[in-house]
Amino acid sequence: MLQSMTGQGAALAHRDGIRVSVEVRTVNSRYYKLSLRTTEGYATLEPRIEEVLRGVIRRGTVQADVRIEREAAADQFRINASVLAAYLAQIQSLAENLRVKQEIRLDSLLALPGVAEEHLLDGGDSEECWPVVEQALKESLSRLTQMRSEEGRAMAVDLRANCDTILSELDHIEQLAPTVVEGYRQRLTDRLNRLLGEYNVVVQPSDVIREVGVFAERSDISEEIVRLRSHLEQFISIMDLPAAEGRKLEFVTQEMFREANTIGSKSNDAEISRRVIEIKTAVERIREMIQNVE
Repeated sequence: MLQSMTGQGAALAHRDGIRVSVEVRTVNSRYYKLSLRTTEGYATLEPRIEEVLRGVIRRGTVQADVRIEREAAADQFRINASVLAAYLAQIQSLAENLRVKQEIRLDSLLALPGVAEEHLLDGGDSEECWPVVEQALKESLSRLTQMRSEEGRAMAVDLRANCDTILSELDHIEQLAPTVVEGYRQRLTDRLNRLLGEYNVVVQPSDVIREVGVFAERSDISEEIVRLRSHLEQFISIMDLPAAEGRKLEFVTQEMFREANTIGSKSNDAEISRRVIEIKTAVERIREMIQNVE
């Protein structure tokens, strides 16, 4: 089943005073490239987050944003008594110098920088948060996968339509190919008889046969038709795999284009050339589309 490389998934998880929000965005890219942002203090979780992401996403540019919040607890804050005392002493000294009498309230000093300190979370706290992070991460990836799969199904319909176009044109080319040699033989015979008739010379059938044989060998496209048909079957079979790979599809598409080019260069017929152009146009549409297949 095809899966697009473009998608977005977001999720929230809340448990035991821990709130986690995760958003994952992906866009097409030839290789896997991750840009991960987490809340300050939780860098130790990044290897685990990346492992979960790699388990779901194989290719593309990935942007993951993980935000972790904890409900404030009383033991998370400390009052720096020395800083508070320094503030108080300076304010009292200033008030005496300015001869200002005003009651100094301690609660008004708590908002000053450095008085109330919040203890940063350590690695142990990260361990406590991981189950909530994992839950939100997996939910966001599930939604991302659903979006990418829906787009992949739409792409598969379009890709099959282009494959059908190629197959239809190839069937017509296969039917036209034998008539090309016969048409060349008739044109060659008529031309030679017309030219040599002026000198009362008749061309020998063996000479015509030999020349037609050389032309037939040079313009034979039967092998190319067989190979292109085989590439089409292979392309469709890869699309139907449970985990279709974009790189394999890219390779097969290159081979399809190469065979179409060879058919066009070897054929000496306007109608075949026209149908080869239709094939190459369909292959080019396929090539553009599979740039977004994972």
